[in-house]
Amino acid sequence: MSSLPLAARRPVLADLVPGTLVRDITLVTAAAAVTGLAAQVVFPVPGSPVPMTGQTFAALLAGAALGWQRGAASMLLYLVVGAAGVPWFNGGSSGLTASAGYVVGFVFAGALVGALAARGGDRTPLRTAGTMALGNLVIYAVGVPWLMAAASFDVATALGKGVLPFVLGDALKIALAAALLPASWALARRFRGEE
Repeated sequence: MSSLPLAARRPVLADLVPGTLVRDITLVTAAAAVTGLAAQVVFPVPGSPVPMTGQTFAALLAGAALGWQRGAASMLLYLVVGAAGVPWFNGGSSGLTASAGYVVGFVFAGALVGALAARGGDRTPLRTAGTMALGNLVIYAVGVPWLMAAASFDVATALGKGVLPFVLGDALKIALAAALLPASWALARRFRGEE
C-alpha cells in the first residue's frame, strides 16, 4: 500500500496483522473509533474554544501504527463521519466547529506520521519523538488558520488560544508515544522470534 521504494519502506505495526482488504477496513474503522473515544477525554482550556483532548494522541498513533494510507483514511473517516453528525468529536460534539481545523489536520498528520513510520520513524524513542512532533506541527498548521477564520482571531490571538496552551500537553503525549511505539516494536520482534 505504499509508493515508497521497496528498499526504503519498512513494515508498520498494522502490516504485522495478517490479511489484506478486510484487515485494512477493520483497522481504519477501529482507528477512527478509538480516536472518537479518545476525544471524550476533554480538559477545557479557559479562554480558548479549543479543548485539550486525547484525540491528537490517538490520531498520531493511528498514523504510525497504520502507515500513511490507512492512517490518513482512518482520520478522513473520523472527520467525515463527525462532520456528518456522529457525536464523536471532543465532548460528544459533531459538525465543523472552530476547532474542526485540528481534526482536518489529523488527516494530513496521519499521512505524514505514517510515511515516516514506514521509514523507521517509530522504532527508537528519539525518532518517534521527532515523528510525533512533526505530526503535531502539521495539526497546528491546519488548525490555527481554521481557528483564525472561524473565530475571527488574528495570528497572535490564534497562537495564544490554539497552540500555546497545548504545548506542554502535546510534549507529554509525544513522550508517551516515544516510549510506547518502540516498546511495541520490541514486543512484536520478541513475539515473532527475532530477538
